[in-house]
Amino acid sequence: MSKRSIIVTGGASGIGLGIVRQFAPQPNTHLTIFDINATTGATVLGQLRSEFPSSSFSFERVDVSNWESQATAFENVVTQQGRVDVVFANAGITEKGSLLPEKEGKPVKPDLATVNVNFVGVLYSVKLAVHYIAKNEAAANGSKGSVICTASNAGVYPFPMAPVYSATKHGVIGLVRSLARPLEREQIQINGFAPAVIETNIAPSSDLFKTMILTPMSTAQRAAEQFVTNPSLTGKIAELHGEHVTFAEPPAYVDEDTRKNIENFWALGYA
Repeated sequence: MSKRSIIVTGGASGIGLGIVRQFAPQPNTHLTIFDINATTGATVLGQLRSEFPSSSFSFERVDVSNWESQATAFENVVTQQGRVDVVFANAGITEKGSLLPEKEGKPVKPDLATVNVNFVGVLYSVKLAVHYIAKNEAAANGSKGSVICTASNAGVYPFPMAPVYSATKHGVIGLVRSLARPLEREQIQINGFAPAVIETNIAPSSDLFKTMILTPMSTAQRAAEQFVTNPSLTGKIAELHGEHVTFAEPPAYVDEDTRKNIENFWALGYA
């Protein structure tokens, strides 16, 4: 019997590593860590194998913003493990550059690294995940597998200190909510996290966390477990705040005409 195959992008640190640790003790499970930092990846892999000697891990050096890098890594997982069951599209970076006016001179082209990692990278992860998960036989609960994307509560609320970062996370939330319905036809679930402040290495300085109300990693781990084990959940955005996991609902339709138009688009099958 094949092991359950879980991929975690950005899995060598932060929320990604927390997710890896959540599933590491579970039987018949192989975890593949995708991360851009090969040195950190090798160190973490050694630590995990020491901490969980009965568990199964591997590492792939991956630049999530590069399609070929992700595609090759997914192919490697399928070659080695035979399948993909769960993908956590988690890798992310903080704000790079600025959209504010220059003090002098000509406008400078915006730095799109945040967009390329946080949104384009998630698009790539989701595309590859659903391609391989769709090949699975459905389990007794009717599910072929699950995709979980890491957004942020900066994708739920305005976040004026990092507008590009916020825009990418709004994009991830829109992606999850919009893909849920077509993926139901494929028997695949897609959901997302919207964490408040969890202390990770994504911040430019650890001093930032001294003034923040922190959410423990255990809240993210509980939400991850819930999404993987409950196939009735799809299109959900879990706000992670303190000890709480709260599903953030999409905004209500402004009027009945808007609802009807969106349903008409769905019935037509194109937009």
